[in-house]
Amino acid sequence: MAPVRIGVLGCADIARRRMLPAMAAADGLEVAAVASRDAERARELAGRFAARPVHGYAALLERDDVDAVYVPLPAALHAEWTEAALRAGKHVLAEKPLTTDPDATARLVELAGRSGLALMENVMFVHHSQHEAVRTLVAEGAVGEPRAFHAMFAIPRLPDDDIRHRADLGGGALWDTGVYPVRAALHFLGDGLRVVGATLSSGPGRTVDTAGTALLAGPEGVGAQLTFGLAHAYRSTYEIWGSEGRITVDRAFTPPADLVPRVRLERRTGIQEIPLPADDQVARTVTAFVEAVRAGAAPDPVILRQAALVRAVREHAAA
Repeated sequence: MAPVRIGVLGCADIARRRMLPAMAAADGLEVAAVASRDAERARELAGRFAARPVHGYAALLERDDVDAVYVPLPAALHAEWTEAALRAGKHVLAEKPLTTDPDATARLVELAGRSGLALMENVMFVHHSQHEAVRTLVAEGAVGEPRAFHAMFAIPRLPDDDIRHRADLGGGALWDTGVYPVRAALHFLGDGLRVVGATLSSGPGRTVDTAGTALLAGPEGVGAQLTFGLAHAYRSTYEIWGSEGRITVDRAFTPPADLVPRVRLERRTGIQEIPLPADDQVARTVTAFVEAVRAGAAPDPVILRQAALVRAVREHAAA
């Protein structure tokens, strides 16, 4: 089977460090082209992966030797270039959030489905096998009946000139780190979640939110407390608290490929550290995208539910 030929729109850090190396190593995928508004940057990055440099994003979308595109641009540009790629007949893997507007997200999902094109939001942690192991433990009754879900993802203070501090580019903690706990709540608690409270705050001199919290409620009475930020001691964890115990996962959202995950299970009878196999969630995500392209899979509806919850967090925080 011929490889899926992918082009990259932009030379963002995540493309350089994580996605392009994973794409180059993946079976069934060929890094065909790298585009940049700066021709020299395109040549430099494309040269690392034996890809063709392209000057300008639109020029890449016009190429007939590109089947799919990866969009690692700032969040505010995702809707524009994802739509352009879909209308050019390309499958799309876009960084999260897919857009900063749930209505735009819905239009893109509808366009992809109508066009028979794969559209995937690059939320990578859900592809890591440790979370399926947690689901299995919960399903087997390891913590009894789930009562509460807590998730936290925050990173240390960013440089002042980081694009995540720019409102015009879709910056802010909610779009950058808040998506992870929201998606984790959906992953473990399923449909029917609603936001019942939220806060967003900005650090001194910032025009975007740099910290936030949200309280969600599920139809089964399980509450979810979410915390996220851009100026904190690093934290990447979630816990599922039940009637008979608690499961905790550290390094939950961005674990290195060589990390041996350990799920902590606390029960009345004692504490158990359960080691799991190391896993590469970046490679797994790339593989999932290739499979979606080949299958002509419709976009996952969770994209829409996540977008609606993120908007509800912002609306509750502004109320």
